[in-house]
Amino acid sequence: MSQPVLFLRNVNIYQEKNMILSNVNLEVNHGEFIYIIGKTGSGKSSFMKTLYADLPLTEGQASIVDYDLATLKEKNIPYLRRKIGIVFQDFKLLPDRSVNENMLFVLRATGWKDTQEMQLKIDEVLEKVDMKNFSRKMPHQLSGGEQQRIAIARALLNDPELILADEPTGNLDPQTSSEVMNVLRKINENGKTVIMATHDYAVLLKFPSKTLKCENGTIFEVVQRTV
Repeated sequence: MSQPVLFLRNVNIYQEKNMILSNVNLEVNHGEFIYIIGKTGSGKSSFMKTLYADLPLTEGQASIVDYDLATLKEKNIPYLRRKIGIVFQDFKLLPDRSVNENMLFVLRATGWKDTQEMQLKIDEVLEKVDMKNFSRKMPHQLSGGEQQRIAIARALLNDPELILADEPTGNLDPQTSSEVMNVLRKINENGKTVIMATHDYAVLLKFPSKTLKCENGTIFEVVQRTV
């Protein structure tokens, strides 16, 4: 039996010295699609930041894509993040570079060298999100939904085992949210594990899946009809 892609046991999550979530126990297997829901300030973003080592893990046991978060050294954080694709609410595209140059920046930063291989990879991930014809566009020339598709493509560049999406539909209208969700679900159906933080309950109803809720300083599984 393969190792879970994410494993947390008796984890306490802190923002500076304030405990945000306590006694988190969770196991996520390869190929799952999981929502993290909860009100603003309930701990969703702190939870996600702990998973990609933006917040240090100081209490409890945790492993993600075979990295031990409790013993992770700062020099190894970039290697962890190569195995995780991260999608943000505000896209985080470099505004002074074209779509293609945004992608090249990530590949160079993660150790790619061969120009031809890099371009083939960029074309491949843009194809997956139906954005191949937009590679020469600048971010400001794209709609919010198009920018988020590019951000998802960027998250796929290093063929990650896990996609962490933090409010990926938060800045989008309902129609565009559905389009972005279709992209994420397709990626999941192709074998990628996806963990998505959201407060968009319309998305949950339209695309139901296993759901965890942050509330009162803890995180627990809920059945969809009660969310």
